[in-house]
Amino acid sequence: MIDLFDIKGKIALITGSTHGLGLAMAKGLGEAGATIIVNGNSSQQKIDDAVNELKQEGIKAVGYKFNVTDEKEVITAIQKIESEVGPIAILINNAGIIKRIPLIEMEVADFKEVIDIDLVSPFIVSKHVAKGMIERRQGKIINICSMMSELGRNTVGAYAAAKGGLKMLTKNMATEWAKYNVQINGIGPGYFATEQTKPIRVDGHPFNDFIISRTPAAKWGDPGDLAGAAIFLSSKASDFVNGHILYVDGGILATIGKPSNEA
Repeated sequence: MIDLFDIKGKIALITGSTHGLGLAMAKGLGEAGATIIVNGNSSQQKIDDAVNELKQEGIKAVGYKFNVTDEKEVITAIQKIESEVGPIAILINNAGIIKRIPLIEMEVADFKEVIDIDLVSPFIVSKHVAKGMIERRQGKIINICSMMSELGRNTVGAYAAAKGGLKMLTKNMATEWAKYNVQINGIGPGYFATEQTKPIRVDGHPFNDFIISRTPAAKWGDPGDLAGAAIFLSSKASDFVNGHILYVDGGILATIGKPSNEA
């Protein structure tokens, strides 16, 4: 049974993995024995810092700076990674942005930027990584979706459109590539306790109170909670799981009414 979840020695490219949930998944896969390819685009220093943080925990990690929305950069980076490190066995499309602007006020350029990063880039990176996976008849692709793949929310229309599209892109990738023994699935995180959410995770803050009351588990998720889902979808244990979105949300999507933790 342990062998089913064994990813030791597998090379895992995680886009947007210099911080937050991307770095948390990198730690989880790295602790399970995978070699981590850290990716970012805003700063080489951030990539180096993330790589060093992983190495300090005994994880084998290498960093590559490239823009996931630039197809030429992606092709060059994948060729370099596979030449210098080895074949990419696991791809996690995690890079993404959100712009909190009401749709009626949102500029077309802003809408397109969110779609480009959150939806088009997983297509670009997956397309070029999958070519090698198809040749080898083996591979795992995980697209980081969202609860907004299922639900709308004020001011996140572009993000919801992108993540809803990513859910369907995941299903279509599975439709086309499953016959080559490539499994393509998604993870939909709920609300997690990260550095970005730290300022609002205080008692009395309206959004903190909303999340605690709205989540049946009555808490924010720990970034480490994503590790198990990522390892499952990266390992042999998920060899017959394809086109599925695994929501790691403490039960939010399970209920439409008053959660059980409310009086």
